[in-house]
Amino acid sequence: VNRLTVIDCSYLSPTRGLVGESWQADIELDGDLDYQGMVLDFGEVKKSIKRTIDEQFDHKLLVPADHPGLQQADYPEGVHLSFVLEDGRVVEHRSPRDAIRLIPGERIAVDHLAQVIGDYLLPQTPENVNAIRVRLWPEQVEGSYYHYSHGLKHHDGNCQRIAHGHRSRIEILRNGRRDRALEQEWTSLWSDIYIGSRADVIGVSQYDTVEYYEFGYRSAQGNFGLTLPITACYLIDTDSTVENIARHIADQLKSQYPDDRFKVYA
Repeated sequence: VNRLTVIDCSYLSPTRGLVGESWQADIELDGDLDYQGMVLDFGEVKKSIKRTIDEQFDHKLLVPADHPGLQQADYPEGVHLSFVLEDGRVVEHRSPRDAIRLIPGERIAVDHLAQVIGDYLLPQTPENVNAIRVRLWPEQVEGSYYHYSHGLKHHDGNCQRIAHGHRSRIEILRNGRRDRALEQEWTSLWSDIYIGSRADVIGVSQYDTVEYYEFGYRSAQGNFGLTLPITACYLIDTDSTVENIARHIADQLKSQYPDDRFKVYA
């Protein structure tokens, strides 16, 4: 089954920091045919297996459990993570336990993550299914895209988790024609960025000459907190929905080029 679901998540990288990503998920099942002449009914695959992937890996922060710079501590409402990057900068994350997923290994590698997902799924399937192979791959984008993380405290679903992310395409029309130079400017500006709301900044701190934004809010799922280097953040005046992100870019472009017309797709 190709394109069974899309995993929109963020992960901690020792070199890049907090990275937002979107992976398409293909799955392949091997096994004996059941009494229906099937390995597993497609309807069941699309319902139960998709639901399991979405519940266990989508809209979460994926954390390399064996990275030497990782420290974690439990507290009554969840878990507190501290992650030291190779350059000495630190990412801290506080959330309910359901908002994170520990992945064995020192780094999040896509092929290894696919194997972890397959190993998790196999015990959830009928006995006639002998193996599950998962393939994760990013959507092929013609043009510019950027990786971003965010959290939407007012969202009814899992988007309220403070550190989940996406790989987002961007198209900018300037006076009705696509402007790839402007698209590249924004993707460069927002390389591995956290797009945060100014209202969610609860403090600014400094450690070893590095300045950090401290984000925090309470939503329906619980208390969330995130500390990131200021250089890895971009603040806007609204919640960072994709609609508000597109509007923010359009407003910035209109301010910079008042005589031009802009339309932004994100």
